[in-house]
Amino acid sequence: MPQHTDTIEETSRGKVLLIIGDAAETLDTFYPYYRLQEAGFEPVVAAPERRRYQLVMHEVKPGWTITKEWEGYSLAADIAFADVDASEYAGIFFSGGRAPEYIRYDEDLVAITRHFFATGKPIASVCHGVEIPAYAGCVKGRRMATVPKCRFDLEVAGGIFVDQPCVVDGNLVSGRTFHDNGRYLGPWIKMLLEQAEQASVRSQRPNGQPAQPTSSR
Repeated sequence: MPQHTDTIEETSRGKVLLIIGDAAETLDTFYPYYRLQEAGFEPVVAAPERRRYQLVMHEVKPGWTITKEWEGYSLAADIAFADVDASEYAGIFFSGGRAPEYIRYDEDLVAITRHFFATGKPIASVCHGVEIPAYAGCVKGRRMATVPKCRFDLEVAGGIFVDQPCVVDGNLVSGRTFHDNGRYLGPWIKMLLEQAEQASVRSQRPNGQPAQPTSSR
């Protein structure tokens, strides 16, 4: 299972929040977890409390009209929602599964969610993950993909449902289910990398000032 470290490696491009709870979907969670590491970011798993959480696997089996659920891997949360300082993080990912159905009511998570929408940092959501920003009042007028069963949650909060494997609306990237992992994660990672590059350039200028135009002589 993944082992977490207490410090960020010097080569890290920053920390990114990965939101889970019990019954978060396994593929929805682990794919971005490892993609973030691959891109040089530190995924920080956040949940209602700091403990180990049971993830699940979801699939609609042939002949079924509802989702069948199996236990998946477990994953330890690095930090509780109440202890998160959202300003320290470069982006946020809302995983799917059944977890969003109950963690969306956590007021600390609501505040965290609103921070990322207000600041324009890169946000990604998949499947039931939409239920969190919808409850937080952040999706009005925003185009998002989600699993069809969550279309109501999005639209009742003023969002616009788009049945596509990758939907990009400003700083917000979304996919429908884990089947879309290979389509929507890339654009989100690209946003994070571009943001990190811009921050690096600013940090190299005196007092973070914008670059001065070069002389035409």
